[in-house]
Amino acid sequence: MSGKSDTRQNAPQDQSNTIKDPDDWTTGEEPMTGAQESYLHTLATEAGEEVEQDLTKAEASKKIDELRQKTGRGES
Repeated sequence: MSGKSDTRQNAPQDQSNTIKDPDDWTTGEEPMTGAQESYLHTLATEAGEEVEQDLTKAEASKKIDELRQKTGRGES
């Protein structure tokens, strides 16, 4: 050991920016990303649901959360 302490271990976990309501996203009205679209369609297939093609980032995020719960992927 070098004698230096790792400050990351002792630093408080600031999660204020890790979970934000999609309605509050500054880019929430932009079209969903390719990654969102791919994951959304994977979840929709598993859930036996159809998904709109023209969702915004915020709408896609909410739908992903909904489908994760429905398919059981939302559980740790």
